[in-house]
Amino acid sequence: MAKATSTLDWCIVRLGDDHNWWVAETSDPVRWDVDGLSIVDPRQLAHLIELVDPVRDYGFDQDVFESAFIRFRIDKDLGEGKVRLKRVKDSLFDSEEKLFVLADVLDEENGPYADLLDHLTRCRVKLLNDLFAFEAKLSVDEVEDELREEQNSHFIQGKAVHTFEELTSILDYMPAGYDTDDEAPAKGAEDESDVDLPDLEEAEEEKLKNDESLKWDEDEEGGAEKPADEGEKKKKKKKKGDDDDTDDDADEDDEDSDDEDDDDDDEDSDDGEKPKRKTKAKR
Repeated sequence: MAKATSTLDWCIVRLGDDHNWWVAETSDPVRWDVDGLSIVDPRQLAHLIELVDPVRDYGFDQDVFESAFIRFRIDKDLGEGKVRLKRVKDSLFDSEEKLFVLADVLDEENGPYADLLDHLTRCRVKLLNDLFAFEAKLSVDEVEDELREEQNSHFIQGKAVHTFEELTSILDYMPAGYDTDDEAPAKGAEDESDVDLPDLEEAEEEKLKNDESLKWDEDEEGGAEKPADEGEKKKKKKKKGDDDDTDDDADEDDEDSDDEDDDDDDEDSDDGEKPKRKTKAKR
């Protein structure tokens, strides 16, 4: 297999109407049929590398991924949406070059790319069975049959399946009824205990509100003192005002009393002085 791919030194690719890159010409036209032959561009490769991260804990083998592709870098821009690529031996995960990668599909049934498809499918199935409590665990055959059915519908419509789409359909695969964005069960598949959880929280919150032991500090030490202080201040202020008014009234009463006493004294004084004055007048 390595000998067969070694003759592929360069290729010319074109940008299709679907914004994907397709092979237009190769240095080995005998072994490589360019009809519907797709190639992954640097942007798509970066996305695929991100997608394989979640399956690393489920048996993903990076070497299987590496061996499934032939790497190219841009050699020359030919214009009119065509680029000439030259083969390189850089690692897909460590290279600083913007690489195009061509799936090794010379042996579609047992070649390196076919092995990769099977490997990724198994890793994805393990991940999904670990994340979700399915009534019956997913099987590799079940997932492969569903993906193959989708591909056949494209072939019937005369559409070639791009390598990038084929790989992402595996790495993004979710069973029907599950959320593809969050990788979480759909609403209909939620556990009943999770649905009841908000009610339990509300009941617990209500219980805490009615807990007298929690109210003690607030009522006795902090929360009740401030209103009481303000009330006391108002009461004291009012009482003080009442006392002042009472004192003023008392003073007025005393002044009135003094005035009455003075008047009485004057009257008594006048009554007592008159005879004395008369006596003096006699002398």
